Amino acid sequence: MAARNAALKLDWAKVTTSLGLRGQTVASLQAFKKRNDDARRKLMMLSEQPTTVDFAHYRGVLKNQAVVDEIEKRFKAFKPATYDVDRQLKAIDAFEVEAIRNAEATKEKVDLELKDLEKTLKNIEDARPFEDLTVDEVAAAEPSIDEKTAKLVSKGRWSVPGYKEKFGDLSVL
Repeated sequence: MAARNAALKLDWAKVTTSLGLRGQTVASLQAFKKRNDDARRKLMMLSEQPTTVDFAHYRGVLKNQAVVDEIEKRFKAFKPATYDVDRQLKAIDAFEVEAIRNAEATKEKVDLELKDLEKTLKNIEDARPFEDLTVDEVAAAEPSIDEKTAKLVSKGRWSVPGYKEKFGDLSVL
């Protein structure tokens, strides 16, 4: 009974966001929640229905007593289907194990991304202003700049495309 109350109090959206779940894990969790809600709704509807049949009333109303007798006989012989709850619980446990494994994998990926982002942020914070950098430092940081410059010089092109538009024509000074 305590597990049933806990399931009712569970904030499914908060579980997804607080654990940082994504992808297949979230889809499986939402599918499980939907099945749980549907089963709970169906149980409520069935529990509200009357479970007794007044066969004496039907004998008084219907002329064909044989039909009522046959239905009463079948009703008394009816045994409701039983379900293997252990199998369902094992499926839930397997889902839980899979969800935890996916959550841990997601957590590891997020932790790696956070470390990388922290490293990048640290580099940005520790970087000197662009104006203070020398040409050699910029070239060391991006070797392709030297290669492109060497190509332009070898072709006799001394200006960089877009430079005049951005900084103006310095030849007029």
